[in-house]
Amino acid sequence: MTNSSAAILLKIGSTFTFALMLVCIKLAAGSVPIGEIVFFRSAFALVPLLAMLAFQKKLAEAVKTRNPWAHARRGLFGVASMMLWFVSVQRLPLPEAMAINYAAPLVIVILGALILHETVRIYRSTAVALGFIGIVVVLWPRLGAVSAGGLEDYELVGAVCALASTVLMGLIAIQIRYMTATESTSSIVFYFSLTCSVVALATLPFGWSLPPVRDTLLLILCGLLGGVGQIMLTAAYRKAETSTIAPFEYVSIIWGTSLGFFVFGEVPSINVWAGGAIVIAAGIFIIYREHQLGLERRRMRKLATPQG
Repeated sequence: MTNSSAAILLKIGSTFTFALMLVCIKLAAGSVPIGEIVFFRSAFALVPLLAMLAFQKKLAEAVKTRNPWAHARRGLFGVASMMLWFVSVQRLPLPEAMAINYAAPLVIVILGALILHETVRIYRSTAVALGFIGIVVVLWPRLGAVSAGGLEDYELVGAVCALASTVLMGLIAIQIRYMTATESTSSIVFYFSLTCSVVALATLPFGWSLPPVRDTLLLILCGLLGGVGQIMLTAAYRKAETSTIAPFEYVSIIWGTSLGFFVFGEVPSINVWAGGAIVIAAGIFIIYREHQLGLERRRMRKLATPQG
């Protein structure tokens, strides 16, 4: 098996693992506060992560950092994004929450232009515009609730949280671009889980509950699945280029739709199918365009390098 094939399988495996994690969260959501869920997700994710690092003899590398404040900022953005994402998963059908979340590549392009001053030409601009049209299509029934005055709509809050989480994911991606200059992948993953655990633990005074045994086991499993999924994802990106692997993120819509139907009896609406398809197509085009631009930049650097 080639490195690319192995990377693709690992990426697909990670999407399935993360989908199972969301099922655990959705099943346990009724009796557990969101801060407590984030704590279990982050703290128990450290178990497989630390086991992998110990096996690879990279524990020292994970702890070593030149920029602890960057990890703290990334962790705070991460825990906020995670809380919003879990609220959206609680309140929305899985396929709908995932379809909104697929806007992350669109957000990254916009933030790259605003924060990193990257040039965004007509191709990517058009893809971003079409992608957000897809998001509007997905959200159209929720927007109808606003126009009808139903601002307290339970699922509308979930949709807003999903959008806010997606924006924060874009900010995190920009942060990580800066951090990779000085920080190792293992330290970024380790300090993220550690920071999220500490911040989530700080919500203890705001009303944690003692969940039933079933929900406790689901939350522990949620954390372990999250850690395993992160390991698989990291291994995938180590074996192949981002442009090869990233499009397979959208395989998760298969798991979300299937698990949503068989576990929760959720049937996606036509808005979710149509809007999700537009968002996915826009995301794949942006990934392809980023790959083409990367090849062009490497070619220009090669031409600019003195030959002998």
